[in-house]
Amino acid sequence: MSTEKLARYPLLEALKKRRSRRFSLGMRMAKGPLQYSSRHAAFPLTEEEEAALAFAACGVTGYALGDLPYAEGEGGTIMAGLLGRTVASGDAIQAVALVVTNDQGTYLIKRPQDFTQAEIPELIRLADRGEWVELYRRSRVKIKAGRAAPSLAPMFNINVNRWSLYAPGTTYFLPINELTFMYINGLLEVFNETTGAFIVDERASFRPAGIGRFARSKGGHLKDDPKDGCIVTVQRLELMVSEVVTIEQGMMLQNLGLMAKAMGLGGFPNFAEHDHGWFQALGFRMGEMPASRYLGATRLVGSMMRLLGRDVPIPYPLGLEHDGTILLKPYCPPYYPSMAAAVRAVVETKFGPRGIFRGGIDNSSWREPGAVSKEISEISEAAIQATIAYCSYIYDRYGRFPVYLPPFRTVTGFQASHLDIEFYDRFYRPEALSETQREHMANWHGQART
Repeated sequence: MSTEKLARYPLLEALKKRRSRRFSLGMRMAKGPLQYSSRHAAFPLTEEEEAALAFAACGVTGYALGDLPYAEGEGGTIMAGLLGRTVASGDAIQAVALVVTNDQGTYLIKRPQDFTQAEIPELIRLADRGEWVELYRRSRVKIKAGRAAPSLAPMFNINVNRWSLYAPGTTYFLPINELTFMYINGLLEVFNETTGAFIVDERASFRPAGIGRFARSKGGHLKDDPKDGCIVTVQRLELMVSEVVTIEQGMMLQNLGLMAKAMGLGGFPNFAEHDHGWFQALGFRMGEMPASRYLGATRLVGSMMRLLGRDVPIPYPLGLEHDGTILLKPYCPPYYPSMAAAVRAVVETKFGPRGIFRGGIDNSSWREPGAVSKEISEISEAAIQATIAYCSYIYDRYGRFPVYLPPFRTVTGFQASHLDIEFYDRFYRPEALSETQREHMANWHGQART
């Protein structure tokens, strides 16, 4: 099928007929009322098919508009990127990376910030022309030969998915959340003189989370009076960060489902939420901490856990490195010498010599970017110092950043495949599949209908 024909596929049709469709060529469902064995061999997705799906999930499409007020105190400088993808992203941070894995290899798809500024215009042109295979080739980095996947056993997975996940011929798309940049960027906004939020640590009897000296009651600028309604707990703040980033992942999954429908492929979202299973399978650099610290246990409870042999080490991901190159890193140690350095790095992304609001502002949608840059005030030193104090407190007290979640997180993946039409004809009404699915092999591969 040409990209032109795919481009004309009706959006409303994709929305109405999008369904999870799991049974692919070569599969076997061994038990139950839908017991069935495919009489066909597994048929892997082609590079062209994977490229179209990857583009739907996270393709670079152009410059963000950033149509916000940039006057001091108005919040526009919360923006931390000026590039857009096929899915929206809070503050244009593009916090979610994508991994694609199949029987031949495992690849990381670069985010916009992983390219040089000089590369971006050509990526946008490739997307405009529908040259998704070339875009896919320029965007992917091979991180492993063959398929990467965690165990199918509980609790790495759930029982309902074990029969079909990672089957030969399937391609698995895994979004990976990176939480630290969004976290720090948000702190720089909530700790400014306009918002003045005050954060307390519920694991430390609700004492100030390293920011006591910045409280208004101490002569600072943060609103520590409960009557102001600006006091937040560490857990609540980290939940907000996680939710904002995970929504971006959800949009990737929806786009994958819609593109699979338009192409006539099978596909379904499925459980991938394990603290370390996927990261170990992908070869991430791992850290670990005692279960007592991971759970935030009191000293007494921690001592009891150790006495009972229950204080086991808990692994968690630190970053992804391959052949001496850092591919994914969080804004915290060990990739920065301190949390102060990590915070300064986030500020540099925005206001450094090549920051998006300074030397990098020409890579934007604005007609007169230089004039816009001159009117954008930098983040106050008070907000930066409060952010450093908070982040340093979290890391020093709990041994990692964030506290409640590791810096990287998986939630849900998407498996795509070529459907076995005979299975659906055997057990389902005819409308379960549209002509797009029924004619996929003929349209895309020049084969007679299976």
